Amino acid sequence: MWDWIETTLAVLYPWVKALHIMSVIAWMAGLFYLPRLFVYHVEGLRKQGVVAGSDMDLLFQHQERLLLKAIINPASLATWGFGLCLVFTPGIVDWGSVWPWTKAAGVVGMTLFHHWLARRRKDFVKGTNRIGGRTYRLMNEVPTLLMAVIVLSVVLKF
Repeated sequence: MWDWIETTLAVLYPWVKALHIMSVIAWMAGLFYLPRLFVYHVEGLRKQGVVAGSDMDLLFQHQERLLLKAIINPASLATWGFGLCLVFTPGIVDWGSVWPWTKAAGVVGMTLFHHWLARRRKDFVKGTNRIGGRTYRLMNEVPTLLMAVIVLSVVLKF
């Protein structure tokens, strides 16, 4: 059974790799944009003197929910699924090297950041967000740093 799976993964490797890269791009796009939406949400409400539950607040909540549910979550699942297929493809990962472990740490970090953003969205829905625009701007740099770790790990194979 395992031989059949390994053979299939080896034959499909270029396709799985391409689909993995496309899902990563979609996931990253969402992770870059959602904190920016949170900045606009916080600062837009503050500038307008608008309270939670207003039309503007509900519009931001709708955009944030769609971005998370329609793009970020499916792209994350696809990234993990195709990534695990690549991991199990024979001859692709040298587990004796450092790079697969640094990449894995970066991917786990990205996933934790994704879940942190999802929790922050729930705070907006409940009207309990206490984080300001400046913090969301700073948090917007997290996926960039993690992406650098992941890409450098895979390309340089250190």
